Amino acid sequence: MRARIEEDAKGRRQVIEACMEPCPIERGMRIVGGKWTGSILWHLKDDPVRFNDLARMIGGASKKMIAERLRQLEKQGLVTRKVRDTSPVSVEYAITDFGRTALGFLDELRKWSEDLPTLEENHA
Repeated sequence: MRARIEEDAKGRRQVIEACMEPCPIERGMRIVGGKWTGSILWHLKDDPVRFNDLARMIGGASKKMIAERLRQLEKQGLVTRKVRDTSPVSVEYAITDFGRTALGFLDELRKWSEDLPTLEENHA
């Protein structure tokens, strides 16, 4: 289904097959479009990562924000949380098989963004 605009005989415009809320793009963006979400999934792609190490990997994000995103991702089935019985206790996160399904388009987004001109180039 693809939304489009059509005019009737009197020139009035109307939307045909409008995206109903939420459309598939919106649903996907609600999951992975949150700030730091893509970065978290990307950093978990190879191996499980301890919380503090993940926080160090994602510069600019507060631990509170990372913890919040991880809770959301866990609730959505994209990551798992494992408490390690070490001294001191550590918490480790891993990407799930379902979470791995997002890595393909995240890699495409990474490639696309690497090709973007910088802000300085846009204003030259």
